[in-house]
Amino acid sequence: MPESTITHISDPSGFGSDPFTDVLRDGARKLIEQAIHAELANLMAAFSKDMLEDGRARLVRHGHLPEREVMTGIGPVPVKVPRVRDRGAGEDKITFTPSILPRYLRKAKSVEELLPWLYLKGVSTGDFTEALGALLGPNAKGLSAKTVSRLKADWWADYEAWQKRDLGNRRFLYIWADGVYFKPRMAEEKQCVLVIVGADEYGRKELLAMTDGFRESTQSWRELLLDLKRRGLTQEPKLAIGDGALGFWAALREVFATTKEQRCWVHKTMNVLNAMPKSIQAKAKGHLHDIWQAETKAKANAAFDFFIETYGVKWDKAVAKLVKDREALLTFYDFPAEHWKHIRTSNPIESTFATVRHRTKRTKGCLSRQTGLAMAFKLMISAQKKWRKLDGRNRLPEIIQGVEFRDGLRQLQAAA
Repeated sequence: MPESTITHISDPSGFGSDPFTDVLRDGARKLIEQAIHAELANLMAAFSKDMLEDGRARLVRHGHLPEREVMTGIGPVPVKVPRVRDRGAGEDKITFTPSILPRYLRKAKSVEELLPWLYLKGVSTGDFTEALGALLGPNAKGLSAKTVSRLKADWWADYEAWQKRDLGNRRFLYIWADGVYFKPRMAEEKQCVLVIVGADEYGRKELLAMTDGFRESTQSWRELLLDLKRRGLTQEPKLAIGDGALGFWAALREVFATTKEQRCWVHKTMNVLNAMPKSIQAKAKGHLHDIWQAETKAKANAAFDFFIETYGVKWDKAVAKLVKDREALLTFYDFPAEHWKHIRTSNPIESTFATVRHRTKRTKGCLSRQTGLAMAFKLMISAQKKWRKLDGRNRLPEIIQGVEFRDGLRQLQAAA
């Protein structure tokens, strides 16, 4: 058959025959090698003056370890690690293990972060090798069902260690709290995960606490907050942000009595609009925005009163949902204006778990509550790397010092 009549089918995985991918992998291999040799050069320089009695150098190069492949997001990348030989007679032998490539590393962290997403998407343990082969290339190795099961056990071990970490040298000025429900596969009940995200004195957002709760009860939140305090979080946060329906608030007043309260405007807006007919929801939503977007607390209160007068007669139940948290909805005016967009809503938690909910709705099979919690933890830790720092970080020391803010502006202290 003539060559011109033969149809060549490309590799469905996208690897192997793709010149561009080959270039990327070759570049990755060279970068890894450069980093390893730079680290080795630093080690050799540090011991360059160590000599044996006969004048020979104590530390010398000694070939390479056997080549191995590291699974990355662009497929397997071959790497070779150089060896060193310590010719000294002592017991404390010098060895070389590059920090970028630990001795038993076989998979890049990016691949491990991919596994929870695949699991939540509905890929069963036994199908991981095939699924990852399509994503990472036909030569994907070390990703058998047994390996995945071991990784799930590692995720739980990581979660337990994280839960016990010492917080004694940390300070968090803002905390966001939410009870997030998602259904782990075919579990009989939705799983409630209690989540707290904190912003420290440097403006960095961080997953502070996360545990399996019982329907957002006050007792569950109390136990979570007391555990944070027991592990060293003794300096009370300045502000807590969350949904008004949480049992969190009663627990907060017991454990961190001086922490101010800010209700989430996203939750409140949805709660109010859900109690109104769809025909007026768009108009009512605009009037709600007029409240929390006002430049001053006085203007916000005027917009608040307007909303009550406009909708209170016909839709008193919807207005009652708004009125009951009036003060707590406007607390943000007593904090720097640069922080308002961060502290008016519990979005740091909601936006992250929105993807988890979306994926767990479509999963099949059986997923235990423990595995669901462990994977949700891994996903939150992965998402945390992309969280933005607070704007106006120069204001954080002023908050710590107790400087008064009114309508988002610092108030001058009266002369003594």
